[in-house]
Amino acid sequence: MAQTGNIVSRQQWGAAAPKKKETLKGSAQRVFIHHTALPACKDQKECIKRLVSIQRNHMTERNFDDIGYNFLVGGDGAVYEGRGWGAVGAHTLGNNHDSVGIAFMGNFKEDTPSSEAILSVKRLLESGVCQGLLDPKFTLFGHRDMGQTECPGAKLYAALPQLRG
Repeated sequence: MAQTGNIVSRQQWGAAAPKKKETLKGSAQRVFIHHTALPACKDQKECIKRLVSIQRNHMTERNFDDIGYNFLVGGDGAVYEGRGWGAVGAHTLGNNHDSVGIAFMGNFKEDTPSSEAILSVKRLLESGVCQGLLDPKFTLFGHRDMGQTECPGAKLYAALPQLRG
């Protein structure tokens, strides 16, 4: 599907081809926010290295069809296409068929997400609504709302209301 805004495409970051793709049956109803729980990346070169590593881990170690997230965002606010809009992700077990998963690259148990990253995700969500890919009345969750995990970390979880307002 067409992407709008400043999104680094899969081709631009050198994504491997997915094993297979599954499409959402309609617009996403929910958004799940994650963190990668890895060291933060601050520029495109560093973030691309991290993305390639995450995708490799998801496809080889976890046996996913592709990188698990629909989108990822770096500390500089750059948004990277994972599976993209309209694709079923592998980010929140049992909750992927009507949702979008967005991962902030970094570990936000102690670190605070950058204002650039927060603003970029807010714009991404607005773009999804404008394109009809995300329901205007979507529900926003932290990964921890659905299971036994600290994800997306206490500092990012506390910032979730900023993504809606």
